[in-house]
Amino acid sequence: MVVLISGSGSNLQAILDAVAAGRIPGEIRAVISNRAEAYGLVRARHAAIPTEVVDERDFPDRRAFDRALRARIEAYAPDLVVLAGFMLILGEALLVPFQGRMLNIHPSLLPELRGLHTHRRALEAGLARHGASVHFVSRELDGGPVIIQASVPVRPGDTPQTLAERVLEKEHVIYPLAVGWFCEGRLRLEDGRVHLDGTALSGPLQLEDLPAEALHREPA
Repeated sequence: MVVLISGSGSNLQAILDAVAAGRIPGEIRAVISNRAEAYGLVRARHAAIPTEVVDERDFPDRRAFDRALRARIEAYAPDLVVLAGFMLILGEALLVPFQGRMLNIHPSLLPELRGLHTHRRALEAGLARHGASVHFVSRELDGGPVIIQASVPVRPGDTPQTLAERVLEKEHVIYPLAVGWFCEGRLRLEDGRVHLDGTALSGPLQLEDLPAEALHREPA
């Protein structure tokens, strides 16, 4: 795997912990950020994982940046590219070669609330539930096929921060799960549909519906 980040890297840490515990049968070969100050780079270095910075501000245009980022990713020959808080929209140069091999996590119950500021928008919309979704990346922003979701109730008195904290706890559960399924060869994208264990999903899996053994299985 290669993991792309822009910030603190808490989802990166959840995946690092799952790899270290044997729950994800895979190897993170590099962590790449578009921001040199991203704390996620510190997390990666503590885990002895190579890090790189590819800053879009160092390039004349986004196409040049996309080509450079693609080259750095391909240098590690990953089977999977994991977006863990990478805050840039990817161009064709990145989307095409990694189609079906790139995952993202988004803090909403997609297709609701695509884009930014989802926690504030959930409160403004008066939603009863909010959450997070893991999906395959496609050309459409936050529009790729969704694999798994987890939801939390929106409580009276919630602020964007308190809501974000509860959603983040769920993200740290569902993202390692999905990454683990991919690394085990159980998860794939075929003809635009999510397949798990050879069966096309009729809709996103819901965390609360999964059996306990799916969450606490023995390491591979």
